[in-house]
Amino acid sequence: MSAHEAEPRQLLSVGDGVFLTVGMVIGVGIFKAPSIVAGNTSGGAEFLFAWLLGGVISLCGALVYAELSARYPETGGEYAFLHHGLGRGTAFLFAWSRMTVIQTGAIAAIAFVFGDYASTLLPLGSKSSAIYAGLAVIAITALNVAGTSQSKWVQNVLTTGLALAVLIVVVSGLTAAPAAPTPVAAAEGKSWFSGLALIFVLLTYGGWNEAAYLTAEMRDTRRNIVRALVIGIVVITVLYLLLNLAYLRTLGLGGMQSSKAVAYDLMRATWGEGGAGLLGIVVVSAALSTLNATVFTGARTNYALGRDFVIFRALGRWNENSSAPVNALLVQGVIAVALVGLASMTPDGFQTMVGYTAPAFWLFFLLTSISLFLLRRHAPVNPDPFRVPLYPVTPALFCAACAWMLYSSFNYAMSLDPGSIGAMVGIAMLASGVPVLMWAKRRAAAG
Repeated sequence: MSAHEAEPRQLLSVGDGVFLTVGMVIGVGIFKAPSIVAGNTSGGAEFLFAWLLGGVISLCGALVYAELSARYPETGGEYAFLHHGLGRGTAFLFAWSRMTVIQTGAIAAIAFVFGDYASTLLPLGSKSSAIYAGLAVIAITALNVAGTSQSKWVQNVLTTGLALAVLIVVVSGLTAAPAAPTPVAAAEGKSWFSGLALIFVLLTYGGWNEAAYLTAEMRDTRRNIVRALVIGIVVITVLYLLLNLAYLRTLGLGGMQSSKAVAYDLMRATWGEGGAGLLGIVVVSAALSTLNATVFTGARTNYALGRDFVIFRALGRWNENSSAPVNALLVQGVIAVALVGLASMTPDGFQTMVGYTAPAFWLFFLLTSISLFLLRRHAPVNPDPFRVPLYPVTPALFCAACAWMLYSSFNYAMSLDPGSIGAMVGIAMLASGVPVLMWAKRRAAAG
């Protein structure tokens, strides 16, 4: 079978989907965000409830995506959902944004975190973080080009190692002596509902939606995609609650508020200075796990775009030998490396990439959740798909959360010095998709 005729094969099990979901979500955010969340809450119970709420909101979203995935088990995830729900033009703009802003920006951001921590172990000069980031993108892209089987095996190993490392931190924190009382800073009227706390909680939970890109490659899609999403979110929520309980018990809320790196301080308090080196390995593993899963799923949208629009036809070729969209992976890798290079010229590459991606990400998250209401009017591709429990309450709650995150993430991005530059460039890239869409339509009309 030629590369032009090859199609995705169903090589992924429920376990593979769970590993990819957990690997996408549990990353460096859980080692950075808790101190910010603690700084915007006024008590330990409120702090933990914010993380529980984040899990509930993510589960609502996972259920929405599970129904959409069961209705349309196609490679492309949100691209397919938006195509069926809001039309070809909206789907194109999403795929364009994902290729140029959302996924490639996320890849670059994760790579910068990898670079930051790898540089603490072996610095490579003034641009050490960017060098490591670029090399990581190239290496992980090459791994995925080699094939789905190799990539999923590495992902499973990295995610297993990461989960074990997180459990070590949890056990260390829960068995250590309780923290001495530390003054708790006033939350200045902010809470998990109205301040930065919920923003960073939901950002830390971000990434579970990537499992939707695996529907065409998962065995028994209708049942298994639901299992992968729900099991993955439950596992993540339990791990996050345990890890934050360990932070809280070891450092106290006041200690977390004053900490620049809560995981580092926890390990130092329980294992001494030697724990710092272990933490570096943990964070590097977390970044690689997340980076591999992000690269793996990201190219699937580019592949779907190439199948639907003639001007991107080369992206829609599936390589039979490696069972991967090789051209889509290579284009994604080139763009991500270019973003690493551009962000390396700003004071904080990671912060710049967060500002670059966040507004577009939450915009299309909101539109995807709205599409479920529209698609309920039509017959699904499968005769008996999974249906969201408590409809329409569950998807309505998720829509509200997405709208809040769109507003909050834009405000947050614009409040940052390098981040505001990234946000403006990201919005400009999103807008540039409109003339590209018009060109694609003219090419299609011309035959």
